[in-house]
This record gives sequence, structure tokens and C-alpha cells, in this order.
Amino acid sequence: MDHGVSVGPIQGLTDMAETINQVKSAGADAVLVHAGIAKTVDATGTGLIIHLSGATRLTNEPNWKTQLTTVKHAMRLGADAVSVHINVGSEHEQHMLDQFSRILDECDNFGLPTLAMMYPRGPKIPNELAPEVVAHATRLGYEIGADVVKTNYTGNIETFREIVNSVKVPVIVAGGPKTQNGNDTLQIVHDSMKAGAAGASIGRNVFQDKDPSAITRILVEIVHNNASIPQINPTNGEKYETVLART
Repeated sequence: MDHGVSVGPIQGLTDMAETINQVKSAGADAVLVHAGIAKTVDATGTGLIIHLSGATRLTNEPNWKTQLTTVKHAMRLGADAVSVHINVGSEHEQHMLDQFSRILDECDNFGLPTLAMMYPRGPKIPNELAPEVVAHATRLGYEIGADVVKTNYTGNIETFREIVNSVKVPVIVAGGPKTQNGNDTLQIVHDSMKAGAAGASIGRNVFQDKDPSAITRILVEIVHNNASIPQINPTNGEKYETVLART
């Protein structure tokens, strides 16, 4: 839920306390927010990941993420981990990598885990889901020392399995742009888990869902209990709550 920096108070993020309460009560393992949110909203009862980097969509170069918060500040706020966003292939890739190397060094001193959001995104990348660029971005996160790597799902179980197998740290899948159908998100997470992913980090497709609590509970079932899509897909106008009761 770091989108408030990049795009402002969009639907689902106007009342951060309510949204965080919905997902943590539904069993989310952690919430990912910027420092200002962590200072003002109670995330007790779930893990707290503080995002250290960002840029607004109002700038000429929104893909150039810069450090906004220090590791020490995150620790003072009770962070269980920190995250950094790196656009691999960006014209400012080297700047983001340099900042991340310094963050990693500081986190290692304190024993604080780092999550690297490694997205293939730049002028030489026409397809951000292409297996070869997702593989490169994921491997880069592993090579430079991230404890967990978040990246795009390629859309194919076999190609994503090869990517997961090429690194020795947990890989989690991003939720991607807002979809029209919550089932699309469930399918992405289900298939990525089948490929060997360790979990998922979902933004708009959870906090902008018609029922963030319900879709979070279903995602928990997929990630932790290996629930299958036929079991959890709403049919004939069913609501998520009915599906959960059925599973």
C-alpha cells in the first residue's frame, strides 16, 4: 500500500486505518507502507514492511525511484523488514542500484530483512512480462543481496518456475495493474505458487477490490493452504464469503 506516494489518495487508500484493519483481520502476513502511514496507523497484529523508495507520477521521470526514508527511521517505527523499488532497465538503474547497495549494508548491520521490488521497466523493454527480462531482474535482486525478491509473473508456470529455480532466496509475485476480475489475481497467485513462488505482494487488486477482507482471506488460503482455483472461484453470483464457507 505504498501507492499514495506515486499516485496519491486513490480508491482504497483514502482511509488507511480501515484498509489496513481489513487486510490484517483477514490474515495478511504483512502490510507494506511508507513511513508516514506507519507513524499514524496501527499495524499491530501483522508484519510491518516500510517502503524506503519512491517517486510521484507527476515528475518527468516516475520510474526513477529515490530513497525517501532511512533504515534507522524504519526501525524506530517498528519495521519487521524494509523494501526498495528498482526499475531494471531504467535510464537511472545505476542510481537505484547504488542506493540499494547502501541500504543493504545498513540492513545487514541491524539484521533487518530487505525486500527488493525488481521490475523490468525501461526504454529497451517492450514487454515487462517477457521471461528473459523477468529472469534477469529477479536474478539481479538475488545477486546484489536481497533477502526476498518481488517481481512480475510471466503468465506461464513453466517459465516462472525456471526463474524461481535460478535464485536461492524467496521470490514473491506482484499483483500488477488493477484487473476487472478478482479471479484473475487469484489465478496469478495460484499459478505462481505452483511454479514455486514463496508468496505474493498484492496492492490495487486487494485494496481496490469490492471486498478487501474476503479476497485477502482467499489469497491466504492459496498461499498457506494450497487452495485450488476451482474451489475458490465465485460462481453464479456467489460472494467471496460464501466461497470461503464452502472451502
